[in-house]
Amino acid sequence: MNFFRHRHRTVLGPPALALLLAATGCSSADDSPSAAVPSPGTKVTKLCRKLDSALPSKVDGQARRDPAPASALTAGWGNAAIILRCGVERPEKMSDPEADGVEVNGVGWLLEKQDDGSFRFTTTLRTAYVEVTIPKARTGNGVAPLVDLAPAIKKAIPEGIAD
Repeated sequence: MNFFRHRHRTVLGPPALALLLAATGCSSADDSPSAAVPSPGTKVTKLCRKLDSALPSKVDGQARRDPAPASALTAGWGNAAIILRCGVERPEKMSDPEADGVEVNGVGWLLEKQDDGSFRFTTTLRTAYVEVTIPKARTGNGVAPLVDLAPAIKKAIPEGIAD
């Protein structure tokens, strides 16, 4: 009689266990915010990297939660994510003399309401364009996110005309 022989069978074999772990690992990424990464020139990229290091850890009371793919040109805060993209192209709407604008703590912004109820703000009169999208779920606080972002933008992105 062999007392060392173990007759208990494993319910999940290695292949099934690997599949289960892979599926579990993938499911956590489904709720992550995402943002297209801009592709500006070298000068603007340098400014955007400077901005990234100056950005606050919280915006509108929400903790920083950067979107995928990871980049120094993008940042995010909260679950209904406030998304910042630095080095975006000049919006066509900036040429419209009837376009809505707002100034928040010394930073000028072009205001664009989106079809989904969100708002997109793009800096004006700065040497790089910085875009901030506030989702519909977070629009109840008005321009509070822009108040939180203004000091970093003023510090990192000089006044002037973007190339």
